[in-house]
Amino acid sequence: MEKLSLEKLNRISVEEFKQAEKTPIIVVLDNVRSALNVGSVFRTCDAFRIERIVLCGITATPPNNEIRKTAIGAEQSVEWTYAKDSISAVNDLKAQGYTIIAVEQAAESVQIQDFSPTGIAKAALVFGNEVKGVDDGIMDICDICVEIPQFGTKHSLNVSVSAGIAIWEVFKKFTAKTAQ
Repeated sequence: MEKLSLEKLNRISVEEFKQAEKTPIIVVLDNVRSALNVGSVFRTCDAFRIERIVLCGITATPPNNEIRKTAIGAEQSVEWTYAKDSISAVNDLKAQGYTIIAVEQAAESVQIQDFSPTGIAKAALVFGNEVKGVDDGIMDICDICVEIPQFGTKHSLNVSVSAGIAIWEVFKKFTAKTAQ
């Protein structure tokens, strides 16, 4: 089996990416400590043409060498904004008509594979701090909470891994919905 070269992948340029139609999803990083995790999320958001990333609180922002290291240029293609306060940022998104979806372990969570975007035009996926998770104030105002099932001994996944899984699952469901 032949691996595809960069030339054969026919990737679009950063300028073409900026002009391309985006998936109606915003990713919110709520006080994510590791800039390497932030860079990884940028790269995932680029892969699925996510509308924007909102970096909140202590979350590192570009330009940053650790973000650059894992984003490998995605920090140049994916639009991002910074908000000092996560709760205010999420409230602003809610006021703009985004359905707020926390990715967290919670009593009322829906297993991500069972999540349906029916009736949702645009969504904001909120990922929390590596130790504390999504802020309780955001949990109080989110519309839905989705959880990634886990079957091992650990109680959590790395935030960048969770973001990759959740963004892919929601992306698949949004694109299937628009294809109908």
